[in-house]
Amino acid sequence: MKRAILFLILLLLSVGTVFADDMVLNAGVSINDIPKAFFGSWRVKANLADTNSYGTFKPASTDMWNLSRVGDKITLSNPFSGANAEISVKTVEGNLIVFSKKAPYDNKVLTDTVTIRLDKNTFSGINDLTLESYSLVDNHLMKTEHAKYMIKGEKISGESILSE
Repeated sequence: MKRAILFLILLLLSVGTVFADDMVLNAGVSINDIPKAFFGSWRVKANLADTNSYGTFKPASTDMWNLSRVGDKITLSNPFSGANAEISVKTVEGNLIVFSKKAPYDNKVLTDTVTIRLDKNTFSGINDLTLESYSLVDNHLMKTEHAKYMIKGEKISGESILSE
């Protein structure tokens, strides 16, 4: 009987935690830990620092990232490429943010892991990319390509880090 009561108490506590305002995204990261300056529109310049596949990855690019939040979902969209993905925030330590996204298409899966440090209305950091190609016949992994980009972002619109 004591075990049943203890189980019910633990169940109620865990359900209560799910509906708390301070939603947990990943490994203890709360949606409220993310600086407001992270959200908005950014002009992002990327320069290839390292790769095992120079024919696959561009040496440099300029993109636009729109980072937005609805509830506990954070979305990164790129109007230049038409890409739109939900991101998973891995770490927030002050203005250091690590997030990732996974985008399957055709027989490939592209995983981005982005580490940035916000500084006023700019950020700098690294975008690590992994592109996995799978067989169309039996779905086995055929090839893995990696790239590391040094990135710099400039805020175009959205809340300033100075207003926090």
